[in-house]
Amino acid sequence: MPVALVIALKDLRQRLRDRSAVVIGFVAPLAVAGLISLAFGGVDTFHADVAVVDHDTGPVSAGFTAFLTSPELADVVTVRRVDSDAAATRMVRDGTVGAAFVVPAGWSGAMHGSGPAPDMTVLANVDSPVAGQVAASLAEAFSAQLDADRLSVAAALAAGAAPTRTAELAAAAAQGRLPESVVERPAGTKVLSARSYYAPAMGIFFLLFSIGFGARSFFQERSAGTLDRIAAAPVGPGAILLGKSLATFAYGAISLGTVAVTTSLVFHADWGPPPMVLALVLALSFTLVGLTALVITVARTERQADGIAAMLTFGLVLLGGNFIFISAAPPALRTLSLFTPNGWALRAFTDLAGGAGWTAALPPLLAILAFGAAAMGGAVLLRRRVLA
Repeated sequence: MPVALVIALKDLRQRLRDRSAVVIGFVAPLAVAGLISLAFGGVDTFHADVAVVDHDTGPVSAGFTAFLTSPELADVVTVRRVDSDAAATRMVRDGTVGAAFVVPAGWSGAMHGSGPAPDMTVLANVDSPVAGQVAASLAEAFSAQLDADRLSVAAALAAGAAPTRTAELAAAAAQGRLPESVVERPAGTKVLSARSYYAPAMGIFFLLFSIGFGARSFFQERSAGTLDRIAAAPVGPGAILLGKSLATFAYGAISLGTVAVTTSLVFHADWGPPPMVLALVLALSFTLVGLTALVITVARTERQADGIAAMLTFGLVLLGGNFIFISAAPPALRTLSLFTPNGWALRAFTDLAGGAGWTAALPPLLAILAFGAAAMGGAVLLRRRVLA
């Protein structure tokens, strides 16, 4: 068996036996991803119960109730009919419903007149602002359509239509729709859920944490004389570095790969097509090797390695968008994220989870590999000082 592989297996075995390595690489990212999944589990979809108080009991108020119970709104609201304003207010206040509509008396009769129609009242709870906003939007949309219908009838009567045809004109106007409306159509993409963003974000975050772990283990082995004993054997320094790099690479790939598989199966996070996800995981593991080697070459002691690794890790995750949706970040932060491998990785994972083709992840993949190669190159240039 090649010497480098023996060293890699030895290091990897030591890491997997270390509880801190297991916690950082496997337990912590899964736990955080689980908590985020629970916290944002109800954010991806919206549904609210609403109450309707009908003081009109006419055809227009019946049309409004039919509008709320239409198939298009079945996934958004569930209608509960109540008899009084007091009952609706009580239900909104205690959270039984997210909002309530109070249809005024005379609403249907205003359809046949030229004066303004009485206003509908929307009751909302301060603890359910989204439900209140949705209810207000629905009321405004129906009222706008109602005003358009009334205007159509008034225009027809003014143009000479017989008043006896008012009901017929009103029915014909009700069949029309405003010239501008929102229609749901497939866009070829999917909505990015919070769990599909934060699952890779947290996995990458804790992957970067292992930079400090790898650098610290190097200095611990040097202090214990392990590296000197290995160097005394007929083993070249290149084999030692290659073996430790392979161990770091394998640890990173296993850690992030396990997070990807577990969050996909347990929390239903969408990482994208498996082949491209695998390529991104391997690219990030390669970058992990380069960053770990760079920290080892720059630091002179274990304490320095811990400090440099911590600053590097938190700098990358703060700039890369691991804690916030990078698409919602200020433009300056979005630009700075392009100078981090994790920023490029999150860009790739979000594009893939949003329904983009695998080719959309190629530029981020190349950027991650370039970052890893640059870090590795810097470590190679400084290797003489470390070996000395």
